Amino acid sequence: MRATTIHAPFDMRVSDVPEPIVQLPTDAVVRVLRACICGSDLWAYRGEAARQPGQRIGHEFLGVVEETGSDVGTLRRGDLVVAPFMWSDGTCEYCAEGLTTSCVHGGFWGSVGYDGGQGEAVRVPFADGTLVKLPKDAASDDHLLTGLLTLSDVLGTGHHAALGAGARPGATVAVVGDGAVGLCAVLAAKRLGAERIIALGRHEARTDIARRFGATDVVAARGEEAVAAVRELTGGQGAHAVVEAVGTEQSMSTAVNITRDGGAIGFVGVPHGSGTGLDLSVMFDRNIALRGGVAPVRTYIPELLPDVLNGTVDPSPVFDMTVDIEGVPDGYRAMDERTALKVLVTNG
Repeated sequence: MRATTIHAPFDMRVSDVPEPIVQLPTDAVVRVLRACICGSDLWAYRGEAARQPGQRIGHEFLGVVEETGSDVGTLRRGDLVVAPFMWSDGTCEYCAEGLTTSCVHGGFWGSVGYDGGQGEAVRVPFADGTLVKLPKDAASDDHLLTGLLTLSDVLGTGHHAALGAGARPGATVAVVGDGAVGLCAVLAAKRLGAERIIALGRHEARTDIARRFGATDVVAARGEEAVAAVRELTGGQGAHAVVEAVGTEQSMSTAVNITRDGGAIGFVGVPHGSGTGLDLSVMFDRNIALRGGVAPVRTYIPELLPDVLNGTVDPSPVFDMTVDIEGVPDGYRAMDERTALKVLVTNG
């Protein structure tokens, strides 16, 4: 089959690799219909996250079950399924608590020796615990499939951030970051009933999506200028709930400085760089809470799925470029150059 492999910084290739097979009784093989490129994939692309030459990549996909191991009980051949960005057994103590990203048997797609989502098929460990079945008729609805794909990562991650920040009815929410996750955090905050949503971003095409998703205000600034603008919009107090969806020292510092006393920050931006942007004395003095981390999207999918199916939530606009499997390297270049927000990968 064909699959995306990474060989060096900025060297993405689509290569011939062995077809996946069931190796363990708990496995399933999924034929990928839709995948995508994540902003976090760019750290490997740019050489800022180590990868072995020829390693697979991609962690967001949905598709059709092609084969199941003898112990798989909830799935059968032909089922349409979505995969969260980590596999999990669904039975350990962490999974029982909803923290599937800490599963004792869990792992990431594209890890050494495992398939990545940006390929034609994937061997799925612990299929019963990992995969979520979708309505079969969704396979014939391209728009719906695109929305359902966001359940694998960005929609659930935006939801995780909004929950961590304490988005709720009547609250003012500010979102730092205009990538796909930040935009989905706007959508999540709206879904959770936030009264006012301030999107921080400098790219008009992206902030237009933020407004479409429910942002009431846009701040097209960074650093101290952004802090001053948010403070002005909130009567000097800041936002009750702040999402940090970038992962840099500056973005976290901005998040802290626009949070209202007694408020909270939900952070889901993958940290990169040596600084944190956190001043614990400031957070202590102002009673600011910090919650977040790797989003347990497998836990959130059952809650979010009905709203995507009925159209109450439509995250599909985060995809603004589509390629087939052979075009994945072009998709990476487009996202790296910021000419694309998020790239959809289609297989058939």
